[in-house]
Amino acid sequence: MADAPASSAGFNWAAFGRRLARGDIIMAVGVLSLLVMLLLPMPRVLLDVALAVSICFSVLILMTALFIRTPLEFTAFPAILLIATMLRLALNIASTRLILSEGHTGTAAAGEIIQAFGSFVMQGNFVIGIIVFIILVIVNFVVITKGSGRIAEVAARFTLDAMPGKQMAIDADLSAGLITEQEAKDRRKELEDKSNFFGAMDGASKFVRGDAVAGILITSINLIGGMVIGVAQSGMPFGDAANTYSTLTIGDGLVSQIPALIVSLAAGLLVSKAGVDGEADKAVFGQLSANPASLGMVAGSALAIGLLPGMPLIPFAILAAASGAGAVMSGRRRA
Repeated sequence: MADAPASSAGFNWAAFGRRLARGDIIMAVGVLSLLVMLLLPMPRVLLDVALAVSICFSVLILMTALFIRTPLEFTAFPAILLIATMLRLALNIASTRLILSEGHTGTAAAGEIIQAFGSFVMQGNFVIGIIVFIILVIVNFVVITKGSGRIAEVAARFTLDAMPGKQMAIDADLSAGLITEQEAKDRRKELEDKSNFFGAMDGASKFVRGDAVAGILITSINLIGGMVIGVAQSGMPFGDAANTYSTLTIGDGLVSQIPALIVSLAAGLLVSKAGVDGEADKAVFGQLSANPASLGMVAGSALAIGLLPGMPLIPFAILAAASGAGAVMSGRRRA
């Protein structure tokens, strides 16, 4: 009883720490932080930290998609994709605010990460940076996102169409005594989860597509608006303004598009794994190296190409030797 007044009079830091460590509280704080980033200016140091988190988060998503055995082990991917997309857009807005307001001070106006990306890719020529950025957007938007979205759409449609037949097959196996009641429930649950997952992936692919379009628009706004502000309002020479704002704009675009490309690749791997059981490396390499005749043909083709006039022999010879060794090992395993 003596401890009650003390605990009621003072703040219970232990209980507050336990409540703060809960996953739902952390998630809520993170989502609210994204909303705050949309409205309030962000210091350069904090922007660098957030950009680093965005890059590492996208790599984590890709590695998780690579190492899972079945897509249903990553059913949270659509929600994670939405959060990752919102994080990149919030960082785009925060960096845009710094570029347009502080761009006249130099290429370090939006932090060191954006400056490093812009300077490294551009190599002193902003045309090269713009071309590289456009290529990344095309690869992400036209190739990966469009293909993975189509796969998710077809998988969702086929899964929904096949549900009645699969449910009847489960009921038939249960009536025949081939499976237990619990096994029937587990199969129905797996069938329902698969349908919900591919349906959610079909809609989640639109997030990536919209993110690519927003990246193009934001980059154009940063470049054109920055040039206008730098020349008209800050009195910068046109050449200096073009160099500064192109470095900042391309750096910002690359910092946002590279994580978007990584997450799009993870989405494509996830929906493409629908009919493959096992980790991606074992599934892909196991099937590619299953037939020794295929590896033998690759070895012969590589050696023939390397012997053509003007072709570098060493890389093709190395590939031929590796393919030949793989063919021998695969033949021994099959024997």
